[in-house]
Amino acid sequence: MSTRYSGGVITKTPVVPAGPFENGTAPGIWTLDQQLQAQKAGIWPTAGLQPDYIEDVFSTYLYAGNRPTGQSIPNGIDLAGKGGLVWLKARNAASYHQLSDSASGVSNGLYSNRTDAQFSYPSGITSFNSSGFTLGSDTNGTINETGNNYVSWTFREQPKFFDVVTYTGTGANRTISHNLGSVPGMMIIKRTDTTGAWQCYHRSLANTQYMVLNTTAAVATGATRWNSTTPTDTVFSLGTDTTVNASAGTYVAYLFAHDAGGFGLTGTDNVISCGTFTTDVSANATVTLGYEPQFVIFKRTDSATNGDWVMFDNMRGMPATGSGSTAARLKSNTADVENPNTGDIKITSTGFVVSFVASATFIYIAIRRGPMKVPTDATKVFIPVSTASASNPLTVTTGFPVDLSISRAYSGSANNNALDRLRGSSTASSVYSVTNTTAAQVTTSSFGIGLDNNTEIIDNGFNAGASNSKIYWNFRRAPGFFDEVCYTGTGANTTQAHNLAAVPQLMIVKGRSGATAWQVYSSALANTEYLVLNTTAAKATGATRWNSTTPTSSVFSIGAATEVNTSAATYVAYLFSTVAGVSKVGSYTGNGTTQTIDCGFGAGGVRFVLIKRTDATGDWYVYDTARGMTVLTDPYLLLNSTAAEVATLGSVTTVSTGFALNSTILAAINVNAGTYIFLAIA
Repeated sequence: MSTRYSGGVITKTPVVPAGPFENGTAPGIWTLDQQLQAQKAGIWPTAGLQPDYIEDVFSTYLYAGNRPTGQSIPNGIDLAGKGGLVWLKARNAASYHQLSDSASGVSNGLYSNRTDAQFSYPSGITSFNSSGFTLGSDTNGTINETGNNYVSWTFREQPKFFDVVTYTGTGANRTISHNLGSVPGMMIIKRTDTTGAWQCYHRSLANTQYMVLNTTAAVATGATRWNSTTPTDTVFSLGTDTTVNASAGTYVAYLFAHDAGGFGLTGTDNVISCGTFTTDVSANATVTLGYEPQFVIFKRTDSATNGDWVMFDNMRGMPATGSGSTAARLKSNTADVENPNTGDIKITSTGFVVSFVASATFIYIAIRRGPMKVPTDATKVFIPVSTASASNPLTVTTGFPVDLSISRAYSGSANNNALDRLRGSSTASSVYSVTNTTAAQVTTSSFGIGLDNNTEIIDNGFNAGASNSKIYWNFRRAPGFFDEVCYTGTGANTTQAHNLAAVPQLMIVKGRSGATAWQVYSSALANTEYLVLNTTAAKATGATRWNSTTPTSSVFSIGAATEVNTSAATYVAYLFSTVAGVSKVGSYTGNGTTQTIDCGFGAGGVRFVLIKRTDATGDWYVYDTARGMTVLTDPYLLLNSTAAEVATLGSVTTVSTGFALNSTILAAINVNAGTYIFLAIA
C-alpha cells in the first residue's frame, strides 16, 4: 500500500527524517512514472531510491552546421539545472575539438588537441538549456559551419558518472574536493589561464603516472602530478607541477566515475567504466563491461606508436562483430576528419572487441548504451512511414534514433529489407538481410539507408529515387520492447546475453555470413518448436534451435542447428516483448467470423500488427496505419513474400484497445480453431 502526496508516491514506510513532500524532493518520493517503471520491473520503490538513467546524463547528438543562423541542439540533457560538459568536433572537416563546460562558462572554450589557454567565444555555444544547448552564429566557422557535419558529446554532472571542478593553483601539495560521489576512474585536467598540456590520471596506472590527452605519448612518470596519492570519493590530490597546480594558475578538471552503480531502478547499474586491456599477438582483445557501450575512447599506454586517443560512438557508427562492419574513428589529440575503419572496435551485448595493434596495453573509458527506461509512449520507439516521394536522397522523419528499419517498395514486387544500426548502416553503405529469402546478408557499396541521425533516416537510393510507394517500419531499442544481438556461432549448445531487460516473447534469428532460413521463437509455442519467417510453414519441432530452453531476462539459449549456431558463422537476433500500453506479443485462436484482440492499448488502438498462423501453413501478414488500418479493405503486406500489397483484402483494423479481425474478407487470419501469434505496437 502506498500513500500519495502532491509530487509523487512514497512507500508505506515513513520517510525519516520527514521531508518537504509538497515539492517532491524528500528521500523516498517517486513520481508516478517512476512507480510504473518499478512495477514493470517487479521492484517496489524503497525510501531514498531515486532512479537515474544514462539517457538523462549523456548524449551523442549529430548535427549539420548552419552558420550564421545558429541552432538549438535538443539532446534532452538538462545542462541549465545540472551543469556539465559539451564536446564538439567536425566530422568531415579538419577542425579542432572544442570543449565548453558550465563551471568555466558556456562562452569559454578549450581545444583537446592543443595546449592553448581557454578562449572566449561568445558566438559559439550561447547557452546551456534544460534540454540541451544552443549554438550561435559561429563567426569563426569552427563548430557550426554550413556544409560541415558535427558530433556533440554531452556529459551532465551527476554523482557516480561525471563531475566538473574548477580551481586556482597554490604551487604546494594539496587536495581538491569533488562531487563525483565515488572514486574517480579517470581525471582530465587542463590549465586555463595560459598554455599547458592536458594531464590525465587513470585508475589503471600508478598514482605516480600520467598521460597527455593532446599527444600520442606513452605513459610517463611524474610524482608531482598527483602527489603519489590515489584519489578518494571526496577529494583528489595534486602535487606542485605547473600543469596541474601552479601558484595563481586557473584549472578545470573533468572527473569520470568507474563502475560506481547508482543508475537504473535498483540504483545498482553501472553506466561508465574506466579500465585497461592488452591485445594478444593477433592484435585482438575482448573487454567485458557487463553492458553494451554507446561510447568508447581508448589510448595505448606502453608506446607512442599507434598512440592516438581514438573515439567511437554508436550514432556515428560502432557496429557489432562480423564482416562488413566499419567504425567511425575520431582522435581527441588531432584535428583529423572522421575515418571509417574496419575492425578497430566491434561492440557486443556485454562489452567490446578491439583489433588494433599486437601485444599492446591500453586504457579506456566506456559509457553504457541507452535508453535504460522502459518506454511508456509507443511513438518514441516505433513509427511506420509511407511515402510515394521520388526524392533521392529521401528524408524519412522518425522523431527518434532508429535501430532497425525494415523497408520495401510496396506498389509492386519487391524484397523486404532489414537494416540496423548494430550491423552498420549509412547513406554510403548498408548491411542488410532480406526477410523473404534465405540469402546471407548483403553489403551495399555505393548507397544505403543512413541511421546515423537523431530524428530521421536518410534513404540514399536504397528504396528512394523511383515514384513507387515505399514503407519504412522503424524501431528503436528500448528495455522490455525491442533488443538486438549480433553473435558468432560456436557449434555447441550455448547462451547469448541480451539487453532486453525482460524475457523475450518473440525472437527472430538470421544467419549473416551464410544462406540460412530465418528462425522464429514464440513464447506461445513450446521451447522445442520454431517457425520460419521466410516461408508459410506451420510450426515445426527441433530441439536444436533453442536447446529446449526458455529464454530469460538476461540470456537466450541456442542449440547446434546450422540456422542459429554454426561454428564461426555470424548471426543477428531481434528480440521483442510486451510493454503495457506500448507493445503486445500474444496469441489467439480463430473463430471463423469476427473478433477483437484486446492489447490493452487504450483508445488509440494499434499502429502495427504482424500475424502468423502456427498450426497450419500461413503467410506472415503485416498491417500498419501508415498505409491504412481503418477499414476492412485496407491493405496488407507479407514479410515472407515479394508480392505487392493487397489493397482489397486487408481484414484487420485498429480499434480501441487493440485490433479487429474479419474472416469473411480474409479467412486466413481467423480460421475457426486455427492458432496464431502476433506482434502488435500501439
